[in-house]
Amino acid sequence: MLLYLFLACTGLQLFYWLFAFSRLAFYRQPPLPDEIKEGVSVIICARNEAENLRQNLPYFLSQDYPEYEVIVVNDNSSDKTLEVLLDIQKKTPILRHVSVSADTSPGKKEALTRGIEAARFEIVLLSDADCRPASSKWVEHMQAFVRGRVKIGLGYSPYFRGKGILNAFIRFETVYSATQFLSFALVGLPYMGVGRNLVYRKSLFHESGGFATHADVASGDDDLFINQVATRRNNQVILSPLAFVYSKPKDTWGGYYRQKSRHLTTGARYRAVHQLALGLLSASHFGHYAFGFALILFHNLDLIVLLNYLARIGVASAMYALILRKLHDTSLIRWVPLLDALYVFFYLVFAPALFKSKESWK
Repeated sequence: MLLYLFLACTGLQLFYWLFAFSRLAFYRQPPLPDEIKEGVSVIICARNEAENLRQNLPYFLSQDYPEYEVIVVNDNSSDKTLEVLLDIQKKTPILRHVSVSADTSPGKKEALTRGIEAARFEIVLLSDADCRPASSKWVEHMQAFVRGRVKIGLGYSPYFRGKGILNAFIRFETVYSATQFLSFALVGLPYMGVGRNLVYRKSLFHESGGFATHADVASGDDDLFINQVATRRNNQVILSPLAFVYSKPKDTWGGYYRQKSRHLTTGARYRAVHQLALGLLSASHFGHYAFGFALILFHNLDLIVLLNYLARIGVASAMYALILRKLHDTSLIRWVPLLDALYVFFYLVFAPALFKSKESWK
C-alpha cells in the first residue's frame, strides 16, 4: 500500500510539473499592444506606514505614464503617516489621500473599497506601502493588457534578495506560489492574485459586489476577490520584469509565520475545484517525500524510491530553472533540491493555520 501511495504521489507531481507548471516555464509575454493608454488609479492602503511611504512613494510617483494618480488610503494610522502624505503631496499633485479615521471591519477591505470609490479612472492598480515598482514602466506594463475581454492583470511581486536561509526560503516559497497561481491561470483555472501587484477594472469590482461575499474574512482582498470574479478568459498574466513590484521579506521566523498564517486562512473559501487541485498538489508533494522515506526506512526499497525521486526532482528542477530565469532569481536554482525537500516542513508547520481566523491585517 505504501508503494502504491508513493507511486501515485510521484505520478501526480509529474503531471503538475509537466502539464501545468510547464505553461509558466515556457510562457512568453506578449508585446505591449499599440493602443491608447487609459488613465490609471494606483491605490495603496497604509496603516502606520510613515517610514515605508517616505521611502517607497517616490517610486510610485515617478512613473513614465501620461495620465495616472496615486491614492493612499490612510487607514486609521496613529503614527506620522498623514504628515508624510501631506508633505509629499505639496510637491507631487498626482498624489491624493483618503483618510479612514475610525476602526473598520477586519482587514483592509474597507480601506481598499474607499480607495476604489475615490478613484478617478476605470483601471485600478493595487500595491502596498512596503513595496516599490521595479521600474518607471510599471504602470504602463500592468495596464496594457486590461482591454476588451481582459478585466484582470495578474502581476508578480518578488522579495528583495538577502542573506540567510529564511530569506532564501521566503523567496523560494514566493516563486512556488507564483508558479501555482500563474500556471493555473494559464491553463484556465485562475484562482488568486497578489495584492502587491494586481490590476483590474473598477466596473468589475462594482458589478461583482466588491468584497461583500467575504467581508467577514480579514484577508482575501486579493485572492478571494480574484477567486470570485476570474474566468478562463478575463485575465492576463503579466510577467515583464519592468512590471515586477519588490518588497522586503520578514527577517524573523516568527514574523514570517504570522504573515503566512494570515494569508493561508483564505484557502478554505476558494471554489471547490481550486481547493481540489491545490489539495492534490500539496498532498502529492508531501506524500512523495513522506511515503518515500517510509519505504526506505521500513521496506528497504531504496532503489525504487531513488529512481522515482530522481525522475520527479529532475523534471521539477528543469522547470524551476526556466521559471527562476523568467522571474529573475537565478541564485535559487542550485538550491532547488534542498528547498523543495524542506517545503515538506512548510506543510507541517502551517497546517494549523488553515483552521484559524485572523482578525487584522497589521
